[in-house]
Amino acid sequence: MFKRLRADIEAAKRNDPAARNKFEIWLTYSGVHALSWHRFANRLYRMHLKLLARMASQFAKFLTGIEIHPAAKIEGGVFIDHGTGVVIGETAEVAAGVVIYQGVTLGGTGKEKGKRHPTIERDVVISSGAKVLGGFTVGEGAKIGAGAVVLKEVPPHATVVGVPGRVVRIGGVKPDLQQEKVDPNAEEIAALKRRIHKLEAALEKLTGAQFGCSEEEELFPAVGGGSGEKDENRKQEEDESNDHE
Repeated sequence: MFKRLRADIEAAKRNDPAARNKFEIWLTYSGVHALSWHRFANRLYRMHLKLLARMASQFAKFLTGIEIHPAAKIEGGVFIDHGTGVVIGETAEVAAGVVIYQGVTLGGTGKEKGKRHPTIERDVVISSGAKVLGGFTVGEGAKIGAGAVVLKEVPPHATVVGVPGRVVRIGGVKPDLQQEKVDPNAEEIAALKRRIHKLEAALEKLTGAQFGCSEEEELFPAVGGGSGEKDENRKQEEDESNDHE
């Protein structure tokens, strides 16, 4: 518990340029106070003293303006800057090196049970007012912009902004958004092409059955008929010559 508290103080010193020394941080930083009370409440919760754990977390909320469920898993070395309005849900997991600004919510999207709050991996920065809602993972080193509403998994080292949140950079490089765009009419066009192909095949079969001839006979109708007419004419000429004789 005290080891994690030292890590929290060091994280505040590292991430806040206004921090002058560790003693001042320990006395005056509400984020550090909230995390300290959470370590205590979390230990009570794991000892199955859940009512006492909830009472401790409520006292910390009254003292700091930060609400952390006692069951949430938060590693040492997390920095909550300013802190007012921060809410961290029951099944949330926050790794070391994460920076959380005021007004952030790590919450769920409904009344479902089980894992319903996000997992925040190492060195993620969540800017003020952002909402990360759901039981997905925000990848290591990602950045969530101020006021963003994130509803799906975030790749490592991605930058997410907007409502709903969208990835605008991954590792400092803009993603190819054209690959993600899907033509809404593409599936309908493909279905129409398949139907046209089936209708052409059916029409071809129907035409062949109606005239009772094969494709070769349709293509070369005069070949067979022409030779028959020539034989008949030759026979008539022979008969006429025999009559004259």
